[in-house]
Amino acid sequence: MAELEITTEQKGDKGAYYADVAGTDTRAELTWRLREDGVRIANHTFTPPEARGRGIAFKLVEALIADAREQGFRIKPTCPYVAVQFDKHPEWADLRA
Repeated sequence: MAELEITTEQKGDKGAYYADVAGTDTRAELTWRLREDGVRIANHTFTPPEARGRGIAFKLVEALIADAREQGFRIKPTCPYVAVQFDKHPEWADLRA
C-alpha cells in the first residue's frame, strides 16, 4: 500500500482523523470527542467497504496514539475497533483512560 496521508480536524470539542482512499470518493475516518478532563473519546472508525483489509483504520489509530504521546492526552476507546487495538497493543496501556 502506498503511503497514506492522514489529516486531522478539530471543531470545538470534536475532531477526526481522515485518510483519502484511492479508488473511492469516501474518506476513511476515526472520530473523537473531548471530555472535560482532556480525555479524547475515540467513538467511531470507518473505512469504505472496498478498501477494508488494507490496514487503513489501524493507521488512523496509530496517528491518534502518536498525537496522544506528543500532546499528552489519554484516550477512552468506545469504538469497538479502537478498543480491540488497545487490547492487542499493551504498550499503549498508559494512554488508555
